[in-house]
Amino acid sequence: MKLQFEVTKSGKRLHVGTYEIDGTASFGAACADIWAKIREQRAAKATSIGALMDSMEESVIDELNGAEIKLKKA
Repeated sequence: MKLQFEVTKSGKRLHVGTYEIDGTASFGAACADIWAKIREQRAAKATSIGALMDSMEESVIDELNGAEIKLKKA
């Protein structure tokens, strides 16, 4: 089945995407994709080498801390 994942934090959308889920492996792959996309977004926000180094120090866990993940059938 297709599921839409929406990740929000403090009213701000961090990620939204639709994934085909048919078991634990595909659910895990969807979560890994979301993780990678959030990490890429953090790196893209860096405006200088120093900011990039700072963003590398901050983890995706920090970004996701307090976030909400909503799932709905797509």
